[in-house]
Amino acid sequence: MTETITPRDIRKLKLDELKEFFVSQGDKAFRAQQVYDWLWNKSAKSFEQMTNLSLETREMLKKNFVINHIKVDKMQRSEDGTIKNAVMLHDGLVVESVLIPTEKRITACVSSQVGCSLACKFCATARLKRQRNLSPDEIYDQVVAIKEQAEMFFGRPLTNIVFMGMGEPLLNYNNVLAAIDKITNQKGLGMATKRITVSTVGVAKMIMKMADDGVKFNLAVSLHAAINKTRSSIMPINDTNSLEELGEALKYWYQKTKSKVTYEYVVWKGVNDTEEHARALLKFCKLVPSKVNLIEYNPIDEGEFQQADDKVLDMYMHLLESNGITTRIRKSRGKDIDAACGQLANKG
Repeated sequence: MTETITPRDIRKLKLDELKEFFVSQGDKAFRAQQVYDWLWNKSAKSFEQMTNLSLETREMLKKNFVINHIKVDKMQRSEDGTIKNAVMLHDGLVVESVLIPTEKRITACVSSQVGCSLACKFCATARLKRQRNLSPDEIYDQVVAIKEQAEMFFGRPLTNIVFMGMGEPLLNYNNVLAAIDKITNQKGLGMATKRITVSTVGVAKMIMKMADDGVKFNLAVSLHAAINKTRSSIMPINDTNSLEELGEALKYWYQKTKSKVTYEYVVWKGVNDTEEHARALLKFCKLVPSKVNLIEYNPIDEGEFQQADDKVLDMYMHLLESNGITTRIRKSRGKDIDAACGQLANKG
């Protein structure tokens, strides 16, 4: 009776485990390095692509393993050049990723979870149930897909990666760090760590863990209010991670990493559009060296949140800049295809 082999996901194996497998098959250990190179440096989607391996070796790999590669199920292109991908995972679940082109950069905005467990009231993703964390290879695959699109549609390389898609990266900490290792490693995509930004709503304990782990990427905090009552009303995470706790965590982060923090901040009518809120933000910015992105709001329905008037943004800009805080107004891209900040929700 022939033994039935259940193929394993080959990208879950470390290099040493791959070497052990080849030796157990009576093959040379160096085959593992060849396969590893195909998987992480050349981003192979199938064993057939591994052309420096014999047909016999490729058939043996197909018998024992699978490559659970993502599939770009649907691609939409915005009038401003932004590309949004609906990414089908191996189990049929879908996340979204975005290519954002500007004159000097091409940025990949990637997801870290299917849905989200947080309940930020202004975000479309927050209305989706969190179904699971993405694996390191599913995060890596999103980057590869956008890298290929950058070269195909723009003739330019991918320059930056932001973890600002669906989900909270710090609630999928180990997989996000493992993905970043594959993306930055010279045996992987070889991208510079400083071109990667991880954005969090402010999970204080995990910010401190990142500092202890000595990460080299950039940190952005989705802040949106520097008054506890206001922040808790729009971001329930603030009930368990208050601004005081977040501030202490960020001081610890800067003390360990000497890396400036970026605050992402949307100004809404009737929510945080007063000088009191602007001064509270200024005070918070002075806890550690920081800069502020004032982000144009992207409506997610006919709901309660509306972009503040330009004169309010000007007031914020003047107050922050005149007190030495680097501030810029970030215009959103891809709004016509629901690809802008806060709009990712698998519509259709």
